[in-house]
Amino acid sequence: MYKELLEQIETNQFKEVKSALVEMHVQDIADLLEQVDPPKNLVKVFKLLPKDMGAEVFSYIESDIQKKLVDALSDKDLSFLVEEMYIDDAVDFVAEMPANIVERTLKASTKETRQLINKYLGYGPETAGSIMTPEFIDLKEQMTKEACLKRIKKLGEDVETINVLYVTDSARVLKGVLSIRQLLLADDDTTVGEIMHDNVVFAETSTDQEEISNLFKQYDFLALPIVDSEKRLVGIVTIDDVIEVIEEETTEDISKMAATTPNEKPYLKTSTFKLWINRVPWLVLLLVSSTFTGLIISKNETLLSTGIYGILLTACMPMIMGTGGNAGGQASATIIRSIVLNEISFKDLFKVMWKEFRLSLLLGFSLAVVCFGKIMLIDGLLFNTPGVDWLSALVISAAMFLAIVMAKIVGCTLPLIAKKCKLDPAVMASPFITTILDTLSLLVYCQLALAFLM
Repeated sequence: MYKELLEQIETNQFKEVKSALVEMHVQDIADLLEQVDPPKNLVKVFKLLPKDMGAEVFSYIESDIQKKLVDALSDKDLSFLVEEMYIDDAVDFVAEMPANIVERTLKASTKETRQLINKYLGYGPETAGSIMTPEFIDLKEQMTKEACLKRIKKLGEDVETINVLYVTDSARVLKGVLSIRQLLLADDDTTVGEIMHDNVVFAETSTDQEEISNLFKQYDFLALPIVDSEKRLVGIVTIDDVIEVIEEETTEDISKMAATTPNEKPYLKTSTFKLWINRVPWLVLLLVSSTFTGLIISKNETLLSTGIYGILLTACMPMIMGTGGNAGGQASATIIRSIVLNEISFKDLFKVMWKEFRLSLLLGFSLAVVCFGKIMLIDGLLFNTPGVDWLSALVISAAMFLAIVMAKIVGCTLPLIAKKCKLDPAVMASPFITTILDTLSLLVYCQLALAFLM
């Protein structure tokens, strides 16, 4: 996509590059900058941008590229850059930089900007306060349409959105909300108090960012007001910030469901050592927990290694464990996703269990029938495996049935219990579910075989 531009940069055709840049979207420019090499060309290209455009582009590029640019910028350029950025973007930038760059950035900022950045850094991570911006337009109830439009024209360039307007009193307490459309369609002599909605949905600075994203989904918001403990309006969260939150939360859930520690950097930019650190604790934990499976096999060694049914029972063991683990993984993934979407909660535990129990009976019976046929036809007739008869096939099929019933119950309950215990439900996903169900399935399998085949 950027092949021609990159070639022009390498051959120092910066006049042509500058003409092309001003016609591009800021996010496309950010993508281009991440492909520019060596670093000296990166700085040259960035300085070709108009300063206000450069500040917007800067907020979209990766932190390692930001660091290279900051190292090459003068204090004067850095000061302008920080002042032109929206405060939430400036806070995100400062939060990801090493201490020496943070110190230099704060020194280059104005006193007002420095105070705002320090204030926002004081909010807890992954809260509404950490992702909100103070750049919004607030109105008063007694203001007329004309007065409102004048205020919007005056402040509109410096705020993230003018689509949603907020109404506050003299103490900055949130009183109402209205859209720019409502204002434009109102009569000239109409006051804000007459057209605003006073039933405002809002969140506090301490609200978890995942809950913020749920509010956006529930109400189709473009922006959400954020208040302090006294209901004073201190900022807003906009839809672009929420999209980033959703991406972060989804990535985190996927990582935990795969039994790895979530990583903030892209895969190719993460060192092998860091990936090892993220993965090895989980694998060690799963390895230790699978010890119970080994103990069960060791205890039933005589059953599985001798007698007429030994070969058949050993051959079918992976099938029972694998099917149970897969069934439990299906249930846990479905429940975890429903929890994330706020479709179910712990109070629905028994409803969920009853639903999954009925489902497990249907699935268990279906797979038990298939298992019975597989043992009789494939193991018995095709491979002539020793020990295949109707009794052994029935016992193994019964174990399959019970394994699936247990899998569905365990898979649907553990995520809900984890959520109730203030743990991330994603932790109770496939790897842990599979390890637990391997143990339970094998235990039931061996007990049935001992009861009916020995």
